[in-house]
Amino acid sequence: MNVDGKKYRTIWLAADGASVEIIDQTKFPYAFEIAKLHTMEDAAHAIRVMQVRGAPLIGATAAYGVALAMRADPSDASLDAACSALLQTRPTAVNLYWALDRARKTLIQVAPEGRADAAFVLANDICDEDIAINMAIGMHGMDIITAIARTKREGEPVNILTHCNAGWLATVDWGTATAPVYMAHDSGIQVHVWVDETRPRNQGAFLTAWELGHHGVPHTVIADNAGGHLMQHGEVDMVITGTDRTTATGDVCNKIGTYLKALAARDCDLPFYVALPSPTIDFSLSDGIREIPIEERSGTEVSRMTGRTDSGAIETINIVADGSPVGNPAFDVTPARLVTGLITERGVLGANRQSLAEAFPERVRVSA
Repeated sequence: MNVDGKKYRTIWLAADGASVEIIDQTKFPYAFEIAKLHTMEDAAHAIRVMQVRGAPLIGATAAYGVALAMRADPSDASLDAACSALLQTRPTAVNLYWALDRARKTLIQVAPEGRADAAFVLANDICDEDIAINMAIGMHGMDIITAIARTKREGEPVNILTHCNAGWLATVDWGTATAPVYMAHDSGIQVHVWVDETRPRNQGAFLTAWELGHHGVPHTVIADNAGGHLMQHGEVDMVITGTDRTTATGDVCNKIGTYLKALAARDCDLPFYVALPSPTIDFSLSDGIREIPIEERSGTEVSRMTGRTDSGAIETINIVADGSPVGNPAFDVTPARLVTGLITERGVLGANRQSLAEAFPERVRVSA
């Protein structure tokens, strides 16, 4: 995507050929900064502290982390240690496991002296594949938006509500939930996006709004709890979110608060779509609520908030009553029964085992 007229991915091999550069997402929305990863430990840190985030980008960063480890030490022990360390960084997004499993299975068959080069090629391939997948998701999702646009009066936009950031900052490029929005906007369809702030890390207010603004897409940031009200009053035409892990039966795990949006959409008879690349599907799981591990993050993300003062200073303040305990589950699971459709690179699928298995038979065989 473009930032001030310059084309960017979220992660790329640096010009020195020995390090990896990322857009540091902890600096948004107040600064656009590039960080450099020199070691596997740097990559693990970037995932853990959310300099990079979003399931597809976490997977791509992990692949580059393995490549950096192989450059330092291409032995079998180093490969195993790197995969183990990176796997511990964040538990919910299945793309992390998928990328590391792919890297290990590929590199263990390569002689140690060739592993570094092979690992960087693989990481780049994973990035290129992610972009192609997201472009396909965008085209399939745009068909849905186009159909809704035909029902609108002239000059009336398609109003889309999204939650968290499933934009290009969560992937290598294009995004998942936002790819259809960008393509519809670029094709001349009038769209407007309701952007949930997405507490406690404010990925909607900080990241999605920043993305849409720089691309020129009309949008409005709203409090997380405003979505149901807007749906009741006819100001939302559809909901699109991303997902960090999807079960074989179509349950979707996404940023905390997604489940409530799905419930409101069902009550208001509005379509609730989830955009996902196939590596996000975990065919080994059937019951998302019982089987998907939910990351519990630090309570300080809830009890403290960072913002820019009128003087321009960036400050962090406490917002919770002293002494109150704080919980911070980072994700929730939306059952398949609440999902209108899954927008994948192979089309819009039903949120059920049969549709997913028929669309991705090769993935089913691998997980069996």
